[in-house]
Amino acid sequence: MEVRVASKAGFCYGVKRAIEMSKDTVRNRPGPVFSLGPLIHNPQVVAYLGKLGVREINNLGEIKEGTLIIRSHGVGPALLNAAQELGLDIVDATCPFVRRTQVVARDLMTKDYQVVIVGDKNHPEVQGIMGWANGKAEVVENPWEAGLVKARGKKIGVLAQTTQHMENFNAVVETLEKTGSVVQACKTICSATSERQKAALELACQVDVMIVVGGADSANTRKLASLCRACGTTTYHIEEAGELDPAWFRGVKAAGLTAGASTPDWIIEEVKKRMSEIEELNGSEEGMKDAVEVKAVRHGEIVTGTVVHVGQDEVMVDVGAKSEGVIPIRELSCCEVTSIQDIVQVGDQIEVYVLKAEDNEGKLILSKEKADAEKAWAGLEEALESGQPVEGTVREVVKGGLLVDIGVRAFLPASLVDRGYVEDLSKYLGQVISSRVIEMNRARKKVILSRKAVLEEDFAKLRQELLTNLEEGQVVKGVVRRLTQFGAFVDIGGVDGLLHISEMSWYRINHPSEVVKVGDEIEVMVLKIDRDNEKISLGLKQVLPNPWDTVDQKYPVGSVVPAKVVRLAPFGAFVQLEPGVEGLVHISHLAERHVAKPDEVVSEGEEVNVKVLSVDPAEKRIRLSIREVSREKQEREYRDYNHKKTEDTGDVVTIGDMVGDLFDKK
Repeated sequence: MEVRVASKAGFCYGVKRAIEMSKDTVRNRPGPVFSLGPLIHNPQVVAYLGKLGVREINNLGEIKEGTLIIRSHGVGPALLNAAQELGLDIVDATCPFVRRTQVVARDLMTKDYQVVIVGDKNHPEVQGIMGWANGKAEVVENPWEAGLVKARGKKIGVLAQTTQHMENFNAVVETLEKTGSVVQACKTICSATSERQKAALELACQVDVMIVVGGADSANTRKLASLCRACGTTTYHIEEAGELDPAWFRGVKAAGLTAGASTPDWIIEEVKKRMSEIEELNGSEEGMKDAVEVKAVRHGEIVTGTVVHVGQDEVMVDVGAKSEGVIPIRELSCCEVTSIQDIVQVGDQIEVYVLKAEDNEGKLILSKEKADAEKAWAGLEEALESGQPVEGTVREVVKGGLLVDIGVRAFLPASLVDRGYVEDLSKYLGQVISSRVIEMNRARKKVILSRKAVLEEDFAKLRQELLTNLEEGQVVKGVVRRLTQFGAFVDIGGVDGLLHISEMSWYRINHPSEVVKVGDEIEVMVLKIDRDNEKISLGLKQVLPNPWDTVDQKYPVGSVVPAKVVRLAPFGAFVQLEPGVEGLVHISHLAERHVAKPDEVVSEGEEVNVKVLSVDPAEKRIRLSIREVSREKQEREYRDYNHKKTEDTGDVVTIGDMVGDLFDKK
C-alpha cells in the first residue's frame, strides 16, 4: 500500500502564531496564565500547553488575576472589555484572518448593512464575529438557510467563517442576490484554508481510502473530511494514530493522508508511521496470519504493553495479543483520574494486569492500577522496615489531608505534609513528593505516609552541616521569619539565628519592625556560635556603613548644623544629627542666661541649630552648643545694625546705642 500525504496539511499560520504566543507568555509573564476555552481545536496540543502552564477556563468568573490568552478563534468586544475591567493582562492570539473578519463585520454593521455570516453558529469564531456586529448578524450554513433570511429591500453584507469552502459561500451569495437585495460579498475565507481543501480534494480523488487527522471539534478538519467523502472516497476522521484500524486498509493500494489547521506535525508523522506499519502487516494474507497469531494471555498475568490510543474514558494497549487490550478509566490509577493524559500517553511502555482475557464482546480487559499495586506492596513492606522514603504523585485533596498515588492509594495527613502548618493543600496537586511509610495494612489496603519525617531529617542534616561550616565574622544571606520585642529570627539556610534589636542599627530603635519585616531577604554577620546549644547570634549593623566613621568629616569643629532634640537629662540635652549620630548640648551651652533645667529652653522633638565644639569618633562623642549659635547670631545682628547706622549718620555706634534704639522703638 502506498501512503500519500497532501501537499498542504497541518498547522496554519494563525495556529502556529497562537501556540508561539502562548509559549512566550508562560516564559515571560509572571503569575498564572489562562486560555478562555481551548486555544485551538486539538486536545493533544491543548494538553501539551497545559503542561507548560496554560490553564483552560470556561468563563472569566473562574479567575481573579493573571494573564488571559485570547484563543485563535477570537472573541467579541464585550468579553475583552470584561477582562480589562477585571484587571487581567490580555494576550490577543486571535488569528489575523479572523481579526480581519471581525473588523469587516463591525464596518458593515456601522454602515447599516444586514450582516450575514456563512458558517457554524455554534463555533466560537462565529460567535466572536457576531459580537463585533453587535449580535445582530444572521448565521447561515448553506444556501437553503440563506433563502430563509428576511432581508428584501435591505443592504446585505455577506462574510464567511474563515474555514468555509468557497463553493458553499458563493452559493449562499447567489441565493441572497435572488431576493433583489443589494448584496456585498466580502471574501474572508482564509487562503490557506482554500489551499488545504483543494489539496485534500485532489488527493482524495487519486486514492482508495482517505485519512483526515484533526480534533473532533475542529470545524476545518470536519470540512476536509466532508469534502473527501463528497468525491466518493472512503474517508475516516481521526485524532491520532491509535484510532487507525488495520481493517480499513485491507486490499487498499493507495491511501491518502491530510490534516486540519490545528493538527501538529508530530501527530501527522505518527499517523503516517502507523499507516506504514499497517501496510507491512497487510502486505499479504500470510503476513496477516503472522500478525494475529501471537501469544495468548491469561487472567491474572502481568504483562508489558505499549499505549496505542488514549480516549476519553479508556486506553488501548498493544500487549502482543490477537487484539489490543482496553484499560477502562477506573482501572488506570488507584486515585480518581481527572485527565488520562496525566497518567499515560501514546507510546508509553506500561505493565498491566489481565482482568479478562476476553469479555462478552471479545475484548481483552486490562488494569494498570492492579499491576502497579502488585509491584508496590512488596516495595512498601521493605520501605516500612528500612525507613527509606517512597515517591508518589499527589492526586486528590480530601478531608484531613492528601491522597498520594504510590502504586497504591496512600493517605498523607495534613499535619504531616510539611514541617509547619499548610493552609492550602491544593498547591501539592500533581506534584511528585517523597514521603516515609509510617503505617501499613495490606489486608485493609491502608497506607499512611509522612512527608514531614523526610523533611525533618533533611533539615537536621542541613542544620548540622551549616553549624559545622559556619564561622564567626562570616557574612551570610537570610530571610526574616519572625519578629519579637527583642529582635528577629532569621533563617540563614535551614538554621534560625537571633538578630537582637541592639544589633539591627547604629541608632536606637524601639521595635524591630522599624528596620525589617517578615519575609525580607537580608545580609547579616555571624557574631557568635554556640554549637552545643545550636544557637547563633547575628548582626545587621555590622554589614552597614558606620556613620561614626565619617562623622569628623561631615561635622567639622566650628560648623553649625541642624539637629533634633531626642531626650533630656539633668545635665543637658541629647540631639540627633542623623540616625545613629547623637551629640550632647551641655546645660551651660543651652542659653546665654543661667538655666536650671533643660526643658526651660528646649523640648523633645524640637528642631534646633547647634554649633560643633568638639568631635571624638573613637569615643562616639560630640560636644555641641546652642548658646554659641545664639551668640553668633546676636553679633551678626549687631554688625549689620552698626554698619547701617554708620552709613546713615557717620557716627560710630556702641552696643548701648543699639540697645537704646531698641527700647525707643518699643
